[in-house]
Amino acid sequence: MSGTLHAEAPVNQSVERAVRLLGFFSPEEPELTLTQLTALLGTSRATTHRYTLALRRVGLLRFDGGAGVYSLGPRIVELAATALAGLRIVRIAGPAMQRLVGELNETVVLSVYDGEQPTVVRVEDNTDRLVRIVVRTGARLPRSGSAQGKVFLAFSNIASALSDEERRSIQETRIAINSQVVEGIRAIATPIFQGDEVTAAMALVGTIASLSDDPHSPAARSLCAAAESLSAELGFTTDERSVE
Repeated sequence: MSGTLHAEAPVNQSVERAVRLLGFFSPEEPELTLTQLTALLGTSRATTHRYTLALRRVGLLRFDGGAGVYSLGPRIVELAATALAGLRIVRIAGPAMQRLVGELNETVVLSVYDGEQPTVVRVEDNTDRLVRIVVRTGARLPRSGSAQGKVFLAFSNIASALSDEERRSIQETRIAINSQVVEGIRAIATPIFQGDEVTAAMALVGTIASLSDDPHSPAARSLCAAAESLSAELGFTTDERSVE
């Protein structure tokens, strides 16, 4: 429905806890015990067990009785696919990303902000290279320690560790650079706008030898041009923004 979602709007505690519980699972910890979930949720064991039962009934959790561990259920995959299909930027970015791969022979990554961190929603690999840099769709990136995260921080009111100088530089050049997530790997990212809001960040990911840290390099200019084209395709009206 149309309207504005106010920060002070009441949140159903049961819904909030259920969502928090699902968020405890990650690629690093895909399986958790009831004891672990109870500690993370900060409730009693009986309360946590009630939530796990409810989530299992609707397919959002599954339980391995032999190992005594919970993991995300098959319904999560369906919901994730539906959510990605609903993001217009994911649908239209493919051709532009593929052109960048063909032009620059670098991996191209598209990320959106999930409310806490940048999340990778589409990847086009540089398959012609002898050594490939693989970025996994669904990966969550550091908020201030990744090029994509810096983009979201620079163009939003999110509290961040960016210095005023770095924020101004990113806003002026529309390029954020990071070489810290994985040793020897560099990412340069730029924003994609819908209206005056950043809807996604698109990044080139390569080695520090193949990608310059100059925000005005040819690769950076190509990346910016592709992002500007996508921003134009998304349009500049606020009517297309999803609001609750």
